[in-house]
Amino acid sequence: MENFSIDAYKPKEIAERIEQISVSKSTMDLSKIFVLALLAGAFIAFASVFYTVVVHNSTLSPGLTRLIGGLSFCLGLILVVVAGAELFTGNNLLIMAYVDKKITLKQIAANWGVAFVGNLIGSLGVVFLIYLSDQWLMTGGAVGAKAVLIANEKVNLSFTAAFARGILCNALVCLAVWLCFACHSVTDKIFAIIFPVTAFVTMGFEHSVANMYFIPAGIVAQYNPEIMKVVGDVDVSHLNFMGFMANLLPVTLGNIVGGSVFVGMVYWFIYLKK
Repeated sequence: MENFSIDAYKPKEIAERIEQISVSKSTMDLSKIFVLALLAGAFIAFASVFYTVVVHNSTLSPGLTRLIGGLSFCLGLILVVVAGAELFTGNNLLIMAYVDKKITLKQIAANWGVAFVGNLIGSLGVVFLIYLSDQWLMTGGAVGAKAVLIANEKVNLSFTAAFARGILCNALVCLAVWLCFACHSVTDKIFAIIFPVTAFVTMGFEHSVANMYFIPAGIVAQYNPEIMKVVGDVDVSHLNFMGFMANLLPVTLGNIVGGSVFVGMVYWFIYLKK
């Protein structure tokens, strides 16, 4: 049993705790990882739905609108960390245990692969339920229109821009997870999550699991004539499956680099490298 202290864990202790958790995650039954990944995908999708509703008819400046949306989006990582779930982007920190030779490449690949697929299915499940709920028709279809516009902006990013935004995003997400390992209470963890996650959303960076909701939601919503009347004369020619894949690939690669290299391996080098 760990000795309790009111002081936050020090960075070296955080690194050791993450490495221990990484070993535990890598030996967990894959069926349990999959179910927990379904939950994580749904949790991030809930945050994406929340974000869309909050910002859809804002009359504030773009910066303040993004800031409030970012605060709303924190719901996703709070649910993942506090309730417990397997999020692909957060699990990029498993690299610390791999480079320290505590887990194998096969184990880390299995965890990431199962988590990624589970996150995708969980996100798509929420897209389906939101479609059935007619939630996009709120405010005369303006919520659905915002879903289309968010998705359309993402599928029109260049490969380089999506990759760079993916790096920046998951550096902040994994720093939020890193800070949570310094915490002793649920309140501590919530406050540790708020600023990094709000920052990445406000700055427009790209999160692969969030995009597993945002882009499919936009693809589905665009087929509703009432919603498209609100969208107006916007070119949505790239808002399709190929556009989704063209975004998801570079964003996922960027997330891996941002979380694994810029956070995981840097802190491993500083605190764990023998």
